[in-house]
Amino acid sequence: MILVICGPPGAGKTTIAGRLRRRLEARDDPVPVRIHHSDDFSRRTYEQLFERARDDPREAITIVDGTFYEREWQTQFRTLGFREEIRFVTVTANLETCLERNRTRAEPIEEQGVHVVYREFDAPEDALEIDTDEASVGDAVDRIVGALESWNWLTDRAE
Repeated sequence: MILVICGPPGAGKTTIAGRLRRRLEARDDPVPVRIHHSDDFSRRTYEQLFERARDDPREAITIVDGTFYEREWQTQFRTLGFREEIRFVTVTANLETCLERNRTRAEPIEEQGVHVVYREFDAPEDALEIDTDEASVGDAVDRIVGALESWNWLTDRAE
């Protein structure tokens, strides 16, 4: 199972992905989780994310964190669906929020880059949408866990 958390820089993707991983691993019935962040790659970013997600163990939930603002990259990940179920979560915030959060990062990207991705972001179809101007990180994670349960991704392995 692959969960792609996408949206513009500064929307809260990485924070939500990290908190989601901790929540899933802390369950009474822990879920194995693999996580891949686009920020970990300086070139061939989406190709490397694709390769890593494709090679993860089938019993794990793979969380992929990246902007995925171009439909082409979303489509490439959907092609992994021949062996896995793939769902998208779109994390959004208004432009000013994204810019301010970017400024407070240890390694901010150029503001022009935030503007470009924000303007050109092509939201995936059928994605769970979370606006972090309205939802706290905890609320966002609660919504994603609820979605994982509704998709039957979280099951009682003791059965």
